[in-house]
Amino acid sequence: MPVEAGDIRMNTPLGTVRAIAPRDADRLATLGLTTVGELIAHLPMRYEREEAESSIENLPADAVVSARGEVTATRVAGFGRKQRFEAVLHDGSGRLDLVWFSQPYLHRKIGAGTRLRIQGKSRRRGGGLQVANPRWELIDDGGGEPGSREARLRPVYPASEAIDSRSIESCVRSVLRPAIVRLEDHLSPELRRERELPALHDAFLMVHEPRDDGEIASGRRRLAYDELLLLQLGVQLKRAHRERTLAAPRIEVDGTLDARIRERFPFELTSAQEKVVAEIARDLARPIPANRLIQGDVGSGKTVVALYALLAAVAVGQQGVLMAPTSLLAEQHFLSISGMLEGSRVRVELLTGSLAAGERAGVLAALESGEIDVLIGTHALLTEGVRFDSLAVAVIDEQHRFGVRQRAALRTKGDAAGDKPVVPHTFVMTATPIPRTLAMTLLGDLDVSTIDGLPPGRTPVRTKVVGRDKRDTVYTWVRERLDEGEQAYVVVPAIESGGDEDATLRAVVRELESGALSGKRVAAIHGRLKRSTREHVMGRFRSGLIDCLVATTVIEVGVDVPNASVMVIEQSERFGLAQLHQLRGRVGRGARASVCVLIGEPTTEDGAARLGAMRDSTDGFELAEKDLELRGMGELFGARQSGLPPFRVADPTRDLELLRLARRDAQEWIERSPDLGGPEEALVRRRLLRRYGESLGLGDIA
Repeated sequence: MPVEAGDIRMNTPLGTVRAIAPRDADRLATLGLTTVGELIAHLPMRYEREEAESSIENLPADAVVSARGEVTATRVAGFGRKQRFEAVLHDGSGRLDLVWFSQPYLHRKIGAGTRLRIQGKSRRRGGGLQVANPRWELIDDGGGEPGSREARLRPVYPASEAIDSRSIESCVRSVLRPAIVRLEDHLSPELRRERELPALHDAFLMVHEPRDDGEIASGRRRLAYDELLLLQLGVQLKRAHRERTLAAPRIEVDGTLDARIRERFPFELTSAQEKVVAEIARDLARPIPANRLIQGDVGSGKTVVALYALLAAVAVGQQGVLMAPTSLLAEQHFLSISGMLEGSRVRVELLTGSLAAGERAGVLAALESGEIDVLIGTHALLTEGVRFDSLAVAVIDEQHRFGVRQRAALRTKGDAAGDKPVVPHTFVMTATPIPRTLAMTLLGDLDVSTIDGLPPGRTPVRTKVVGRDKRDTVYTWVRERLDEGEQAYVVVPAIESGGDEDATLRAVVRELESGALSGKRVAAIHGRLKRSTREHVMGRFRSGLIDCLVATTVIEVGVDVPNASVMVIEQSERFGLAQLHQLRGRVGRGARASVCVLIGEPTTEDGAARLGAMRDSTDGFELAEKDLELRGMGELFGARQSGLPPFRVADPTRDLELLRLARRDAQEWIERSPDLGGPEEALVRRRLLRRYGESLGLGDIA
């Protein structure tokens, strides 16, 4: 049964609203808009100023104008698809030329003597004024003259081929006022007064039906604040819940233990590493579970810092775990850490999905009995059969590649006995530096440590960008470097789903072996190879038995071969900025001067900007800010935060002060009410959980 205006609610399906034609409801659904609330939350992307209806002689140029008059002449001009319909409009004060492109059929509807009211963008043409493709309506002499239009700001909505902005505007107008009178506000009048924010229903009126630019700014500010506040409440709620309801083993690191751990490191720690190690030691000494992000540029030495935390746990009879997103990275961590602990009593094991059933059973039994001190692995660590004897420290590498639930699953491996569940201290690492605004937006439940320097012995990498026409020259130069005893990587884009990655890489190997690199030892590696094959290939490359390694982005992180000083990235325009920087970080790990060559021909301005940024900077933090500038918050959310819904209104890069305000308000709010449990907080809690409950993992808190 059709829903009348007086019965419209936010959850009313658009298909049931009498004022919205079924055809429009179907078209709105193609934009993901199926309820009244979703339609009202579909905000204008910009506004066009429509001037008040005026006499033709007073119409301005380069503005959206309205006028009325009598058509005095018409004609169809042009040929074929380029035909156009032209008309001349007079109102007694002047002449206005009208043109409709690709609409010759209008000559059957508009003729000399027809009275019209038109609206459209004006421009100077010749000695007069012209409006192209105006909206028009017939004025029926028998029905009297319609009233004159007032000036207004017309909202322009994100639209599609199925439905245009004006149709969306009409649908919004039909439900807006009936719906928002029932809209409850989750902010108190006191807070709104202090923050100079309009009521929620007023804010929606201001953005959909603004009277002036000030209303647009005020309404947008309230809706942006709401988005930022809800997200900040979510991350602060997580932090408060962790600190109130969970416990972790206390691990005291005294001077003797600190010295024993450092003996295992192959180099002196940098000042940046020292600072982060001190922060980790303070975390471990507390009975509250640590939840710290360790971010550092490519090659900054995060693994050693993580190993410090793992060995601190082992020293007091506890266990540690390190989880990596790929088998290759887990294997590299296993080899690196095993090498540093060679000759010690610390037992380190590797657990990945490719482990044979018998080996896996043996590892799991030793883990549960406490015989294994440090376990390194992939998602396989999260399976039900993985049980620790006493897990105290969990390290997650490249944390942005894991979902919220995957990261949280490691905490369930702790001891559930006692009043408070005992969970491990958690340290998450990333070699993809996080822009300051992104960190402030998302990481309120994490303490952030930054390693902002490189260990001694690392050499800066020079980057060159060349077109495909220089490809032969590049590989001739690569051969010269190989002749001098150096090694090289050649990276190709990942194969699309269903493609034969192995065959594609082998084709590249054959091309190089029969061409520029003939006589050189060339091999390929990719993520679909068996672990034993990958280890064999990497072992030969590391020991110098392979001159050139052809690879996909499987080598993006974790691969450390000091003699590899040359990298060529094919079709570099297909890679993201962060990914290019990660790949470049595989060279420059030894004493030789290293070079990264990007072969690419970008077809967009953003693509060219990415390659230009790579050429001009080796600073990962600077590149992260550039990445944010190029791609925007929404795309980075999707890529890095495992499904966190993008903002509809807020832009933290532009609304930094509003973000700071929302973050401060959320911190104070959760300090007063750590679980948002008050009856007056039921609405904000419900909206928070609906918006961010799943993506932030708030289910256990709810």
